[in-house]
Amino acid sequence: MMRLTIFGVLIWSMFLGACGPGSAHVGASGSAAGGRATDFVLKNLDGGSWSLSDCLGKNVILLNLYATWCTACEVKLTHLERLHQTYRGRGVVVVGISMDGPETVAMVGPQAHRVGVTFPVLLDEETRVTAIYNPQRTAPFSVLIDREGRIRWVRPGYLPGDEVMFERNIRALLASESALPAGRR
Repeated sequence: MMRLTIFGVLIWSMFLGACGPGSAHVGASGSAAGGRATDFVLKNLDGGSWSLSDCLGKNVILLNLYATWCTACEVKLTHLERLHQTYRGRGVVVVGISMDGPETVAMVGPQAHRVGVTFPVLLDEETRVTAIYNPQRTAPFSVLIDREGRIRWVRPGYLPGDEVMFERNIRALLASESALPAGRR
């Protein structure tokens, strides 16, 4: 029994190491950490459109693909809201992308309101964006994009304490970008 427990811990540790900061998760489109972010346009909760290209070149972008049926996603949304409040004035845009389909999309707005989300929440009912960034449909799934449009970090799933890692990665990216010459920012 002890060997089985140790084996389980080792396998879980290898999974976390493979999917942690700086991992090179490759999506169906070939997007990976270090690759270029693929532009998209989705509807927001108000019925307007939101485009990734409107932020590229100006902001660090944290995409969070999630679903209303995912309990860990709701917990993660509260942590992302804190990051949004803390870093939005420093050029960081947090964006939620709901993977909910037609049967549950009506719950996205009420959930965002209940959790207190003020960052943009987008609807990917047809899973076009999900297919690009998260073809396995892992919920939740985060993608950190730098100001130049490069995917710098991906993280499938959510574990307690991940919010510390998210913030550390955002701070490191902001620090490295502030060290760039003015023409490169």
